[in-house]
Amino acid sequence: MPLTRDSRSALIERFKVHAKDTGSPEVQIALLSERINYLTEHFRSHRKDHSSRRGLLTMVGRRRRLLEYLKRQNPDSYQKVIGQLGIRK
Repeated sequence: MPLTRDSRSALIERFKVHAKDTGSPEVQIALLSERINYLTEHFRSHRKDHSSRRGLLTMVGRRRRLLEYLKRQNPDSYQKVIGQLGIRK
């Protein structure tokens, strides 16, 4: 099931940096990770959905760029985000 309003707000609450935060790299990475996980599960049963696969690859690239930016700007926050999401080794 895609992100609902409640799950989206829960993710924002978990990763926000300040009170009215919706666009920080931490929040964007968390939201992209949820969408990527959903699409990964979607492709287990819909193997030939190539148009959605292209969107998935776009999201993975965007998340990678955001992670590189966060690693350069704030390494402590980078470690915290990847630890909570479990996306790196």
